[in-house]
Amino acid sequence: MVRPLGRIAAVATSKRRLAVWLAICAGIFAIVIPLGAITDGEIDGSRHPAVVMLVMDVKGHPAFRCSGTLLSPTVLLTAGHCAGQPGEFSGMRVFTESDVQNGNNNFPFAGPNTVEAVTWSAHPLFRDATFFLHDVGIVILRKPVKLNGGSYGALPTEGELDSLQPRASTVFTSVGYGVQRINPVFVTAALVRMFAQPHLIQIDTGFTGDFSLLLSNNHATGGTCFGDSGGPNFLGTSNVIAGVTSFALNGTCGGTGGVFRLDKRDVLDFVNSYLQ
Repeated sequence: MVRPLGRIAAVATSKRRLAVWLAICAGIFAIVIPLGAITDGEIDGSRHPAVVMLVMDVKGHPAFRCSGTLLSPTVLLTAGHCAGQPGEFSGMRVFTESDVQNGNNNFPFAGPNTVEAVTWSAHPLFRDATFFLHDVGIVILRKPVKLNGGSYGALPTEGELDSLQPRASTVFTSVGYGVQRINPVFVTAALVRMFAQPHLIQIDTGFTGDFSLLLSNNHATGGTCFGDSGGPNFLGTSNVIAGVTSFALNGTCGGTGGVFRLDKRDVLDFVNSYLQ
């Protein structure tokens, strides 16, 4: 079962409410589940300031949250299922603090360290029912977010991931906000940016196709879970984004995490059309 990892309920309320939401996701997505937050990772602090939290409104009310990466002061990269199909979301805003839970903001509403979005769009071929095939989206912000040192995310070149080998030494840096741990008994969730360093499990296989990667997700390497969708998976420790966090294969996010690749021509053309 493949499940989207990003669109976790915006307001992390009770464990019971989260469990209900996960059950609904499992019922809707018979194959894949969209994803959410870093598991067994470390507090990110100021390491990756380009990674922010995205909150999406439905009918004017905060409903879901994802992660994303600033490619420029006003262009945010996220997952397609976080941008949604046309008309799916009525508004969006980003929270720029690394610790939103204890920060100077008005979560999940606009506040001192938030920036509202003007427009947003998923890949032209994106569809909710098969989100994992074209799971990339762009959000344009109303005002610029300026980072010290200009440390914005960078795109890979076409085919840059083709030579990667599935082994422990092929490491990525996954960054995002959301659920830190989940099992049938308890959920650990905080609105804090975290990172993990999983390694490559699968690429260019019958399961991943040429559009996704499977990365490790265990206590040793950490990984991604609900709330991390749309967040970056950097190549090694660079600022090059190999792909965005996309899906999980089970409701506890264990074993592997799914990443949508950015190094394909149609994906690069879509993203770059917003950077020109």
